[in-house]
Amino acid sequence: MLKPLGDRVIIETEKEEEKSVGGIVLADNAKKKPQAGTVVAVGDGRVLDNGTKVSPVVKKGDRVMFDKYAGTEIEDDDKSYLVLHEKDIVAIVE
Repeated sequence: MLKPLGDRVIIETEKEEEKSVGGIVLADNAKKKPQAGTVVAVGDGRVLDNGTKVSPVVKKGDRVMFDKYAGTEIEDDDKSYLVLHEKDIVAIVE
């Protein structure tokens, strides 16, 4: 598995439904981009200009919501991951 650096976080994104409510199979370009997922790895945190390290707020196992077009997508063994900065996470789902 990858180890994120700094304030980056790796999230396993949730799969979108393959069919609509009416049972119509959706093409890949018609599906919405996922905006939720589970944190699988967290970096050490970001370093401020004065040298202090700020620890990440999220932790492994948290379910989070993130900005729609944030991060870099990575595919591995039929799983979709997203590497993004912690600032692109908008909420932790409890």
